[in-house]
Amino acid sequence: MNELSVNELHLDYGSGATANPILKGVSMHLQRGEVVALLGPSGSGKTTLLRAVAGLESPKQGSIDIGERRVFDGERKMDLPAEQRNLGLVFQSYALWPHKTVFDNVAYGLKLRKIGKSEIDAKVNEVLSQLGLGHLGARFPHQLSGGQQQRVAIARALVYNPPVILLDEPLSNLDAKLREEARAFLRELIVRLGLSALMVTHDQSEAMAISDRILLLNNGKIEQQGTPQSMYETPDTLFTAEFMGSNNRVPGKVVSRNGSSVQLQVEGVTMQGTARGTNTGSEVAPLIRVEEVKVSATPVANALELPLLTCMYLGDRWECLFTRGEISLRAHSKYKLDPGSYWLHMPPEKLWVF
Repeated sequence: MNELSVNELHLDYGSGATANPILKGVSMHLQRGEVVALLGPSGSGKTTLLRAVAGLESPKQGSIDIGERRVFDGERKMDLPAEQRNLGLVFQSYALWPHKTVFDNVAYGLKLRKIGKSEIDAKVNEVLSQLGLGHLGARFPHQLSGGQQQRVAIARALVYNPPVILLDEPLSNLDAKLREEARAFLRELIVRLGLSALMVTHDQSEAMAISDRILLLNNGKIEQQGTPQSMYETPDTLFTAEFMGSNNRVPGKVVSRNGSSVQLQVEGVTMQGTARGTNTGSEVAPLIRVEEVKVSATPVANALELPLLTCMYLGDRWECLFTRGEISLRAHSKYKLDPGSYWLHMPPEKLWVF
């Protein structure tokens, strides 16, 4: 069953000749117990879509259903306010009341709903315990770490058991180390509680780690959607391929094509690649993931010989940069490479041509 359905949603900022379209007919659904990440660059429409679902933006046309209840219908001019949609919302800034304790921050939404004190106490204590905050109920936000503040914001969104929780870049305010820990905690929490969640992020690693499905937005439309693995391993478009990974662009021209097999001319070397997408012209954009380039000290097939420029230590590996003239390629190595020229092997099935 779908907990959330969005159909042909259009949203503009401004009106008339100065209207700026932000969402251009977006359709999506969120099933019970599923986590969907809205991924995309700044200005792609992902946060606007989340805010429209929450009732904080007014679309121009389309419809939004939460379960079997319609909360927005452009044709009928019906737009339920945010407080009537019963959605949990975790803001990027957490938006905690600085003068209220952790307990009172979490209890705030229940008090607005006129729930009895004993039931509020039980619900708040239960959710604080679930998130490992049971011993912090009497503290104020400024007495908490960033990760603890984030969990308080999540607790506040969960306390009244909403059908869908909306997460607006929930990890962006954390430092790199804490973000990795919070990512694991958030995924574990979502799975353990069986939550249905819609999450906005611009970080593809975060989206892949937490979500069951990714919707990649580009200029107000869904470019591609699918599981994290399918989005990374089988992108349909150049935009998806470039956004979902760390890549090398290879300057090449198509010599011939037979089905998905493509013969390329790259820096005077004939190479084999694999066609992706629907591009059949000679203007192509070959690329390969950095981790798929294999470094060899001796000649190998389907490879370019390039001199090593530098190596950078990344902890678990070295990232090495090879360059000559207009071409630059990056590759990973377990060891720091000695100066010299190397053959950079690009497996045909991993050298994608769009």
